[in-house]
Amino acid sequence: MKPEYAREVERLKAIVAEAERVVFFGGAGVSTESGIPDFRGQGGLYADGESKEYYLSRECLYNEPEKFYRFFREHMLYPYAEPNDAHVALARLEERGVLTAVVTQNIDGLHQMAGSSKVIELHGTAARYYCTRCRKRYGKEYVQGAGEVPMCPECGAMIRPDVVLYGEALPGFAFAEAADAICDADVLIVGGSSLVVQPAASLIDVFQGEHLVIINHTPTPYDGLAELIIRDSIGEVLRAVADGMES
Repeated sequence: MKPEYAREVERLKAIVAEAERVVFFGGAGVSTESGIPDFRGQGGLYADGESKEYYLSRECLYNEPEKFYRFFREHMLYPYAEPNDAHVALARLEERGVLTAVVTQNIDGLHQMAGSSKVIELHGTAARYYCTRCRKRYGKEYVQGAGEVPMCPECGAMIRPDVVLYGEALPGFAFAEAADAICDADVLIVGGSSLVVQPAASLIDVFQGEHLVIINHTPTPYDGLAELIIRDSIGEVLRAVADGMES
């Protein structure tokens, strides 16, 4: 942990210790410590300057499904990724009764693997798939072994991931659930998100609590509203907070 942020981390420990309802809002940076690259960071999908949005769009899925699935399998599926210290710490805080919800933009399912039960997935999950015609649901195991483009054995239509693609709206129920959780929180911790992807980032606007904390390596548009800004490892910071709750 960076020594220059030691005072901020101690303050965060005190805030969480006194809190009644903490919500964590996380982006791709939460999973980079598990070996999953983000989109905009160093070594991420946009590192070469080329936008990859088309490959993850509704248009690509339905017009060029082979191209979509090649990209999706190579860049969105990480079957050997394991939860890191951030995921584990959040599960520990939930177990302590302090953390009331995790709102995530990630589709990797690592929060659930770590033991968190109240996870609101704004962009869906790569663990679930469904038929585009009959809506039958499938797990990732079936899709991984189902050929270049997985097809439904029941009706013959294409199977797609249960994720929000470019060109699609966020599921209203997930957005509303996230907004309710954030609105009711007295502490909101934002981690690993640039807070530029809309409409997800607009959820910060509904926060009415006392303490907004941002843990991110780069500046965000909401830094001016934050009580604490910590530019350090999310895993190390949250592990220190969880350790503080149990000491």
